[in-house]
Amino acid sequence: MRKKRENKPVRVRLKVKEITEKQGHTRTWLSYHAQIQYDTVTRIWREPETNVSIVTLEKIARALGVDVSELYETIPDE
Repeated sequence: MRKKRENKPVRVRLKVKEITEKQGHTRTWLSYHAQIQYDTVTRIWREPETNVSIVTLEKIARALGVDVSELYETIPDE
């Protein structure tokens, strides 16, 4: 008999704020250069576990000059 696998969603935390600030940029700068709404940047800033589309992540990564994989980290199960 095969063991049933649980399909738990992977939790991730976005590191957009840290990367942006480390590069010396602001939310306004990121919004302009990534061509995304300022409110979206603010939501990511305040709620780093928020859901964001891959298209938005690609725009942010391009603006910051990083790979999309650098914009998030997985959160281990408790």
